[in-house]
Amino acid sequence: MAIRAKLSAPRDEQQSWRWHEAKWTSISASILKRGDRRMEGDNYLLGGYGVRLAFESQHVPLPTIHKLATVWQPSRLKGIQLTREHGTPFLAATQVYDLRPSPRKFLSLDRTAGSNERFIDNGTIVITCSGNVGRVTLIYKAHAGVLISHDLLRVTPKSDRAWGWLYAFLRSAQGGAMMTSAQYGHMIKHLEPSHINAIPIPIPRDDILDEFHKHAKQVLDSRNQAWELQVAAEKMFSDAVGGHPAATGISKVGFSVGTSELFGKRRRFEASYHSPAATEILTQFKNAGLRTQPLRNVTEKVWWMTRFKRVFGDAGVRYMSADNLFSINPSDAKKVMIEQAENPDSYRVKAGWIVMACSGQTYGLNGSVALMTEQHEDAFFSHDLVRIIADADHIRAGYLFTVLGHPQLGRPLVIRNAYGTSIPHLDPEDIAAIPIVRLAENIERDIADLMERSIQLRASADVIENAMTKRASDLNDRFLAGDTAEFNIAYS
Repeated sequence: MAIRAKLSAPRDEQQSWRWHEAKWTSISASILKRGDRRMEGDNYLLGGYGVRLAFESQHVPLPTIHKLATVWQPSRLKGIQLTREHGTPFLAATQVYDLRPSPRKFLSLDRTAGSNERFIDNGTIVITCSGNVGRVTLIYKAHAGVLISHDLLRVTPKSDRAWGWLYAFLRSAQGGAMMTSAQYGHMIKHLEPSHINAIPIPIPRDDILDEFHKHAKQVLDSRNQAWELQVAAEKMFSDAVGGHPAATGISKVGFSVGTSELFGKRRRFEASYHSPAATEILTQFKNAGLRTQPLRNVTEKVWWMTRFKRVFGDAGVRYMSADNLFSINPSDAKKVMIEQAENPDSYRVKAGWIVMACSGQTYGLNGSVALMTEQHEDAFFSHDLVRIIADADHIRAGYLFTVLGHPQLGRPLVIRNAYGTSIPHLDPEDIAAIPIVRLAENIERDIADLMERSIQLRASADVIENAMTKRASDLNDRFLAGDTAEFNIAYS
């Protein structure tokens, strides 16, 4: 392509125009002989390598992460899959970062080698080590009792006091850069425990270590409590409608529907739209004497935005795609130049709105919902997200969010509307027709209170976590500038 571009340029520019310029540097041969003997150019050309050299060149001797923590990885997983009823839930590395981890595989515990080490304790720091490497988060109660992939490095501090600082340092700009510069592989990048162990890390004073520990605990406690409230809200909803239909044994290989159901306004001929899992839910509502209303009757508006050319750049505003929105506080969110879109303010959201992913696989993010908070209002949202505004005179946003997002009683009614084979889509017209079950006013209020409190706790955890990350980055910058007043320079 570069040659074609050069040949298409005017003749007088073909000799002078640099259509491609190699990225290069020179390094001492002695650098190639130490440690892992890395020969890949990327390891020395990425900014993280320069950050590492800057830390190592300080006059203060620095320990490595190996001296503060044990970084380890279980052996490659070889498991036998079973049905949901008989297996133990399993999460791939990327699923651990989902706001609502939803296992899609269930493994035989007896046939899973080293199964005990694949359950991760609450509060453990984990790092992605395959694919998009260097993503850092804390394990919390949503991951309890679940087998977790070997593609996550586990980081266990040797001193409890260092836990919060380790977490913040690994999430900091400098920590993240050093991790990504240590990756190896061509198509699929990888990190090894040895790469993390070798990263230099300055140690703040004890009072600052205590500060980071306190804030990390606040993050963990808030997420644990948010998860418990979410589960409580969903259980209250489930109990109010008579439990999960899965308990009635509705799994069927084949089924039949009347022709009158095929020739409605939308004329849906896909078998998935008429799934017994969805129709049984509606039958259960009816048998319980509960009324339903179309979503459009309890909302002010259900719509999506037009497509636009997305140009990303550091000068832009925070961009929220479905991947970002449904992940645990992602630290690598892109920035988009909003001048590319007509009326860019219309792509923003308001606290209290509900946003639904309307593209992707039906077993993945498609149909997932998120309740917006004030922390979302400064972001520019993708057009691939349907906006839903609950009518406060008819329904609470927290209750509506619970109904649409309930994994057994809400999601089947949402996702059955998806159309398309390669990348299924949801249309706002179909979403607006989703039946919303109504309960007694006091029950809806209690469910909404629990869920809205859960969302606020999760948002507050993100705010604290972001502040921790920025504080760690600022401390690192000051250390690299030669200011060691806030650090324990006697540590080695």
